[in-house]
Amino acid sequence: MEKALVKIGSLKAGGNWLSKKAQEEFSNISQDLNCFSNAVEEKAKWIFNKLKGTPLKSLQDLLREYNLPPGLFPQNITCYEFDPSKAKLTVYLPSACEVSFKDSSVIRYATRVKAILLRGKLTGIEGMKTKVLVWVKVTNVAVEGYKSDKLWFTAGVKKSRPRDAYDTPQDAVRVKEF
Repeated sequence: MEKALVKIGSLKAGGNWLSKKAQEEFSNISQDLNCFSNAVEEKAKWIFNKLKGTPLKSLQDLLREYNLPPGLFPQNITCYEFDPSKAKLTVYLPSACEVSFKDSSVIRYATRVKAILLRGKLTGIEGMKTKVLVWVKVTNVAVEGYKSDKLWFTAGVKKSRPRDAYDTPQDAVRVKEF
């Protein structure tokens, strides 16, 4: 009888492990489907805009136009949406990721980053964190003036970083969670 109970106990423990693995796989499949869906949606918008005669500029060009450094987002974005009437910017990434910049700062991005894009600043940011001692939500990124060499990040406190560290879009490294 005791042997049977030990065997049942080990089956339950193995079942929990199997359940966790299945849950991880379903989560990965769900993320992949979400990325695929976002990519299909963006391509459909691109085709619609192309037929309508409204070409979509690159995100780097849009950021430059608004006096922000083009490397503020990773190079491997899936797509972006910008509504100039509401100044609403949404950037889609294939997965949660992080980028290390040449000033030794690290920024982590969710699969979707939302913000209000104004001349020289990105406000109301959702989906972006920076590492101070711990990961802290970035709420605002701003440039002091047109010729300023500093970029100000607000993540709990306001901190300046060299603007040239964000001049070139970097490749992102995939992370498990935002």
